Amino acid sequence: MNDYQNMRMQRLLTETRRHFLKQSTAGIGGIALGSLLANESQGAGAAAAPSSLASKAPHFPAKAKRVIYLHMTGSPPNLDLFDYKPELARLSGTDCPDEFLKGREFAFTSGTPKLLGSPRQWKQVGQSGTWMSDAIPNFHEIADEMCVIHGMHTDQFNHAPAELLLLTGSSRSGRPSLGAWTSYGLGSENEDLPAFVVLISSGVQPNGGKNSFGSGFLPSIYQGVQCRSKGDPVLYSSDPAGMNRQVRRQSLDALNDLNQLQAEEMGHPETLTRISQYELAYRMQVSVPDVMDVTKESQETLDAYGAKPGQASFANNCLLARRLSEAGVRFVQLFDWGWDFHGTGAGEGLTDGLTNKCATMDKPIAALIKDLKQRGLLDETLIIWGGEFGRTPFREGRTAGGQILGRDHYPDAFSMWMAGGGVKGGLDYGASDELGFRVAENPVHVHDLQATILHLMGFDHTQLTYRFQGRDYRLTDVHGHVVQDILA
Repeated sequence: MNDYQNMRMQRLLTETRRHFLKQSTAGIGGIALGSLLANESQGAGAAAAPSSLASKAPHFPAKAKRVIYLHMTGSPPNLDLFDYKPELARLSGTDCPDEFLKGREFAFTSGTPKLLGSPRQWKQVGQSGTWMSDAIPNFHEIADEMCVIHGMHTDQFNHAPAELLLLTGSSRSGRPSLGAWTSYGLGSENEDLPAFVVLISSGVQPNGGKNSFGSGFLPSIYQGVQCRSKGDPVLYSSDPAGMNRQVRRQSLDALNDLNQLQAEEMGHPETLTRISQYELAYRMQVSVPDVMDVTKESQETLDAYGAKPGQASFANNCLLARRLSEAGVRFVQLFDWGWDFHGTGAGEGLTDGLTNKCATMDKPIAALIKDLKQRGLLDETLIIWGGEFGRTPFREGRTAGGQILGRDHYPDAFSMWMAGGGVKGGLDYGASDELGFRVAENPVHVHDLQATILHLMGFDHTQLTYRFQGRDYRLTDVHGHVVQDILA
């Protein structure tokens, strides 16, 4: 700093100290009370300030240390991937029974739709004998690692509300996401990396926008940090022209001094968050480019994933998810756009369209599972795969007279799967009825899924709370039960 800047800083410090001393009784008490309330609101096992990403202990020993959540934005057609329905195939082309339609509304269906059996070929795979279609041939090789949940159901049938309900516990924006709750409860294993990283492929943000990986009313240090697999990993992380790392450090120190003064005066947790974010961003300048550099992987590994350095792809993101998890990131969320199979355009149907889309997805995910297992990381890494709802057992109304087959949105019965991290592999859990309309066995609501994920991470979902506007909030709201039968 020059003499003028030093003089201004000293004047600011003097004036702020005078004001602080005048208000010291209320100020110090407010800071102490804020700290106590923040610690109390985290529930059992938490002891860090709300802006801290220091590693924290869960409520009880966790089976999973980290999560990789693979969200297929738009929702894959479960009846053409995991949910084999020979009776639906036998009745394909006949009128949908009125009992399933009465009093119901669907996004793009009117009149009496026709039942639609899957056009895919099916077989039982793995030692478990899990049914899978020919659209996902690489998944056949990891069937015995997968716990496929066939009884999923949700309350929403439009994309954005359903995605928000699944990932934040509420169909309305403003609630913390699953990844934010995880980083709030556990912190980070690596102080040079965010606790929660988001990777997006196919060029489109998730349906719920950044709310799907936001921090809601939690301090913003817990929100997902979106990284890119092409170009600078994090936007604006590079030094501007004319600024080197030493100058950036000096500027950051000056900003932190001012922020610390404001924190002492106002006691607002977001000021502490701001300090933490600046410091993390400074450390990330070195750590993130290193962990995001897939050129350090062998050609054999790149080929297994189908990853190509310098490209933005789902395959690259799966490999990056492994590297980030291995480096200590608690929660890695991948969003992949293009799974809304209405069949309303060329290439979007349940035959060639689904084949082509799955080809970009099942190979890298199978490679990810195998890679984690080979490295001894699968048992402590929870993998979650799925969309925000299911697809109808009948044909999309807008394509009724055409050759391309598609399905409408459907919330009542769909499939998701998990692997590693304390779940039973080679398990088919629950079932829909013979036509795929309703859950017939072991229903799992999205709140039950959330409760189970938190349990595997070492948390009682009813106790991982945050006080906001006079009440304690949690991810599962007032719902949710742990699905004990799928736990290893």
